[in-house]
Amino acid sequence: MSHSDSNALAALLGGGCLLFVLLGLAIGIGIAVFYILTMQKALTLAGERHQKMKPSMVWLMLIPLFNLAWHFIVVKNVSDSIKSWAAENGASVDDAGYTLGLITCIAHCCGIIPFINFLAGPVGLVCGILWWVKIAGFNKVMAAKA
Repeated sequence: MSHSDSNALAALLGGGCLLFVLLGLAIGIGIAVFYILTMQKALTLAGERHQKMKPSMVWLMLIPLFNLAWHFIVVKNVSDSIKSWAAENGASVDDAGYTLGLITCIAHCCGIIPFINFLAGPVGLVCGILWWVKIAGFNKVMAAKA
């Protein structure tokens, strides 16, 4: 293999890696957008009287690093909004997923700490999915009573 062939191969592999990273980034942003839409819908369905934050504020979750702190605020306000709506409408929601959402936030924050991230990453992923599904379920209940 000549020197120019190895350079061409290296450029091809580098381009493939870049394409893989960009594809992963696009998928990650797409998932984040659908997650944010679910949180926004929960706040909207709760109604203005029960909203603890404006639904559009959840989009601040797209700001890197800031979202680690903002996620705590979103979880608290979405849960409180659902609890407030449920109290008025006679629905039972326990803590409206607050504990699960809080575990998700803590695990995501711990996910940036070396070695701890091996445990925190999977915990954050599983709890985050469970929190998302729980809020989507509350959205269905609120939409049915609207």
